[in-house]
Amino acid sequence: MNLLLFLGLLVSLIATALALPYWIKKCKIIGLLWEDMNKYLHPKNVAGSGGIVVVFAFIFGLLTYIALQTFFLNETGLIRLQIFALISTILILGLVGLVDDLLGWKHGGLSPRFRVFLALIASIPLVVINVGEHTMSFPLIGQINLGWIYPVILVPLAIAGTTTTYNFLAGFNGLEAGQGIIILSFLSFIAYITGSPWLTIVGLTMVASLIVFYAYNRYPAKVFPGDILTYSVGALIGIMAILGNFEKIALFVFIPYLFETILKAGRGKLKKYSFGIPNKDNSLRLPYEKVYGLTHFAILILNKFKKKVYEKDVVHFIFAIQIILCLLSLILFLSYLF
Repeated sequence: MNLLLFLGLLVSLIATALALPYWIKKCKIIGLLWEDMNKYLHPKNVAGSGGIVVVFAFIFGLLTYIALQTFFLNETGLIRLQIFALISTILILGLVGLVDDLLGWKHGGLSPRFRVFLALIASIPLVVINVGEHTMSFPLIGQINLGWIYPVILVPLAIAGTTTTYNFLAGFNGLEAGQGIIILSFLSFIAYITGSPWLTIVGLTMVASLIVFYAYNRYPAKVFPGDILTYSVGALIGIMAILGNFEKIALFVFIPYLFETILKAGRGKLKKYSFGIPNKDNSLRLPYEKVYGLTHFAILILNKFKKKVYEKDVVHFIFAIQIILCLLSLILFLSYLF
């Protein structure tokens, strides 16, 4: 890879670093402040929808990458088409996430069915350029060429799945941004070793922005990501898996979100929240008698080893699980990778 192309990452990082403090300041002025639910008495003091800065910084970074390819390396072709389709999908889902943020989760936001429908619609830019490898391997059956079924049916389902489920595991300072950094960094590495260095740059461009965002979003948070970020990051995970042809690996590292979906949608009927109940010292206790999410599971397990569990303990516990899954996937799919 030409090192010149990494300038896009720098643009994404600098744009976030410059714009995010201004966004936080502006939110305080206009009153776009959200409750910090895992703090005692739920203070309403954190800037909302900060993901809008991440999404636009990411897009500026990708446009820089494309410009360098065009004017300095004289490269054209399919890669640029795929990146523009990716940008279109991210922008659509970012807009959906922003609308959901403005409507407010306490007022129901967009209905779950409508969110899934809009996520399916957002995949159209990828469908119309016929992305992905249509031949897939199945246990006991072998390789099957799925033909038009892959782009027309499986791609929209994959994008809708990663977009909506990534949004389930949220609500703790630094959790969504940190998970995005871990997963996208790992998938960028997978893209590189499997022969898609351009996709590595795409993933790391988002990671660069998320690293800056995490500095403001970690405990105690100064800004929240909002659905605009979770939808965009979730979609990017799905898109990278499709474009890089490593769907199995992406599915494996996505296990925490599958677990979360089963608990939230199955056991909780989408009516239970991830938050803990904060005590006066901001330590957390379980909000329900049963476990309805991975954050509840983390509180339950950590309580067996610690007298008091705090928000950052839960977040670090989930980070550890995610990193372990990434490392396990390298072992399990080593033959698949090479």
